[in-house]
Amino acid sequence: MKVIVIFDSLGPYHVARLQALAPLCNLLAIEVYMASHDYAWLSAGSVPFQKITLDDVAEVGVDPLRALRKTLSTEQPDIIFVPGWSSRFALEALAWARLRGVPAVVMSDSQMHDNRRSTWSETLKSWIVKRFSGALVAGSPHVKYARALGVPSQLIRTGYDVVDNDHFAAGAARARAEPARYWQEFNLPKRYFLVSARFIQKKNLPWLLRTFQSYRQSCPNAAPWDLVLMGDGPMRPDLERQILDSGLQGAVHLLGFRQYEETPIVFGLADALILPSTSEQWGLVVNEAMATGLPALVSDRCGSAPDLVIEGKTGFTFNPEDEGALLSLMLKLSSLPEMLRERMGIAAKVRIGAFSPEFFASNAMDLAQQVIKGSHQPSIDGFAIRLIARTRGRN
Repeated sequence: MKVIVIFDSLGPYHVARLQALAPLCNLLAIEVYMASHDYAWLSAGSVPFQKITLDDVAEVGVDPLRALRKTLSTEQPDIIFVPGWSSRFALEALAWARLRGVPAVVMSDSQMHDNRRSTWSETLKSWIVKRFSGALVAGSPHVKYARALGVPSQLIRTGYDVVDNDHFAAGAARARAEPARYWQEFNLPKRYFLVSARFIQKKNLPWLLRTFQSYRQSCPNAAPWDLVLMGDGPMRPDLERQILDSGLQGAVHLLGFRQYEETPIVFGLADALILPSTSEQWGLVVNEAMATGLPALVSDRCGSAPDLVIEGKTGFTFNPEDEGALLSLMLKLSSLPEMLRERMGIAAKVRIGAFSPEFFASNAMDLAQQVIKGSHQPSIDGFAIRLIARTRGRN
């Protein structure tokens, strides 16, 4: 089976998923851009599967959409996996598939509550999504949303949002074997809550800093935990100012963006993860934390919460507008006996074991085999989808 999977750019998460998928089919990965718009990942470089980057194959002055069409026509896939339903490249891939009668599967981690919805946009979205032959989504909230948009239940699979659990577990084990070395190398405190996020509004970091200030003031321990923020973004100057104004400069540590090889070290030496987002389609940092054996405090707005957080066993959820709720959990977790926290970390690691790149690959192939059995005829609605694609910006 010739399978094409399209991503905007190949980051470490995508490479792990595709590496698991490659042995199961004749795989070609198409990345639109060599560099991510959101993350300062190093280029994927050499990968153990066939890859084409549109940045490389598009001729100077030629619309990259034409390069995508040409690549699809040359490769003649049996099925296409498309990232989302809104970017012009996703829409162009769907248009190409509809015009040629090739099945296309949408990959999505959108859920009902991750953005404000309007009747007009949801109607258009539903019309587009119904033109796909199936959906590979992240988890249970995303299954509900795909159904609401008109995808039949039997044509939906989960497992889209996974990470290389072994990579994070191995890095964490390395850090824990030599903690003094890595505390010094990364300038880390001995005990800390970890936040790994872009410094943007929806991550809710100013609110978290206010809650952390209350924690420091309320903590009965002689030595309350510190807070480590790993990431970067446009809100950094505001956060630095808030840290200074709050007198937290000795307790809050800004690590900046860290590459894929470094992040398991920081997870491995942490005591717990906090993800305080007011909106989050999934939250792969929860996967990463659990793979390293950390309990997680996760906002109930995060798409991963219903599937990954088992209350009191792998972590806890909280309302990201209720400072008291998170404060109570921070106090509770940091005062638990070490043995009980370790037990939560073990449960977290067991839970995330079911969400692996192999899970992504097996579900993708199961869905592909089911979809390909269906009848797929060329449809002129591909021209309408192509017109919609032309209204989109660079992405």
